[in-house]
Amino acid sequence: MPTYQTTRKVPHSPRQMFDLVADVECYPEFLPLCEALSVRSRKEGDDKSLLIADMTVGYKAIRETFTSQVLLKPDELAIDVKYLDGPFKYLNNEWRFEPHGNGGCEVRFFIDYEFKSRVLGALMGSMFDRAFRMFAEAFEKRAREIYGEPGVS
Repeated sequence: MPTYQTTRKVPHSPRQMFDLVADVECYPEFLPLCEALSVRSRKEGDDKSLLIADMTVGYKAIRETFTSQVLLKPDELAIDVKYLDGPFKYLNNEWRFEPHGNGGCEVRFFIDYEFKSRVLGALMGSMFDRAFRMFAEAFEKRAREIYGEPGVS
């Protein structure tokens, strides 16, 4: 049952960071291990959006695709991800974006997962752990590319 959590302070607004993380279709462009992502369905509701998405992750010769439910809650600046199908026993992921000084924000990331197969867990587990540690940096770099360096015009 590996878990990983981190809190990062970034100079971009909570809304900017929420929008960046909510743009799941762009993940293959910058996120470690993410080779493909497609949104199967999207339902818009009262102040929320519900996506069903397939993500393909790969490392060396191993490729796995899993399906998740992504609940986007822009009014709460929160994103909740629940696992539906694939190589995991379970996977839960939460993002929170909170205001922090001078227009920046704190990005809180939490993930809890377990592979169905012990063999796959042994093969992919350490790489997943390293990838999750690189996620924060990947999103911060992406924010700089999209929104620029704060204070630089």
